[in-house]
Amino acid sequence: MLLYLFCRSFAIKRLGAASCVPNFKDMDKRPIGIFDSGIGGLTVLREVIEAMPGESTVYLGDTARVPYGTKSARTVTAYALQNAEFLLTKDIKLLIVACNTATAYALPELQKRFTIPVIGVIEPGARMAARATRARQIGIIGTEGTVRSGAYFDAIKAADQKVVVYTRACPLFVPLAEEGWADTDVARLTARKYLGDIKKQGIDVLLLGCTHYPLLRETISFVMGDEVTLIDSAVATAARADSLLMEHGLSARGTERPSRDFFVTDSPQRFEEIGRKFLRASMHAELVTLESAGKIEETGKE
Repeated sequence: MLLYLFCRSFAIKRLGAASCVPNFKDMDKRPIGIFDSGIGGLTVLREVIEAMPGESTVYLGDTARVPYGTKSARTVTAYALQNAEFLLTKDIKLLIVACNTATAYALPELQKRFTIPVIGVIEPGARMAARATRARQIGIIGTEGTVRSGAYFDAIKAADQKVVVYTRACPLFVPLAEEGWADTDVARLTARKYLGDIKKQGIDVLLLGCTHYPLLRETISFVMGDEVTLIDSAVATAARADSLLMEHGLSARGTERPSRDFFVTDSPQRFEEIGRKFLRASMHAELVTLESAGKIEETGKE
């Protein structure tokens, strides 16, 4: 726990949470939009609430199409555009792509199409990991799509060329988190199978390259041991979002109670059950159907 709190403090200080006092004449009460393939993005939402308790939020979980990690770049980009366009109907002022696979494949397209600030979870997490390692040996675990994209590898190398990076896809972690089986014998057996080889490499930092994976933090930490620092990109992403809002004069640091809205594309009751346990707060998720986001330009990716 002390290590986790240190990492949050480190992210806030080094990754850009602004310390200046906001201009209360120019409060922007519009919400922050966050989307993920399912419940994993709640890890980002939790850190956003921790860093910016006065900000309203709108969360979309694409639970009808989870997981994204096994799908093609073109398909994930189409899903991401649909998610973003839905959230834009809620008059959001900032969009957080709280899905590593969607960040890896769709972030440039989202940033090109929309005028509001759009950030993902990969670059903030990679920078945090590069700063945290002492041995310059970093492990990355993620979905098949995220690992295959090489996005984390490239981002870490951009931060520090001398870091040695080891990657491992852990596709079963997402369904374990979605089923609420994060702290079970099945999860521990799966973690041992996935993490055995990467543990032998002598890494001192393990980057949780999927926003579902912090839901399995205790299980992963049990397998990796105390000598390995777990990096959660959600902490760094929230710090980056806070900084962006301050820089652009979009903060809503007032005394009004912020709103927390949740939308899902399937199984709202199940989402609420898991979400309440994770956020430790009451919540209501509304079921929605997403419409086509229009033509996607050819990217050469499949």
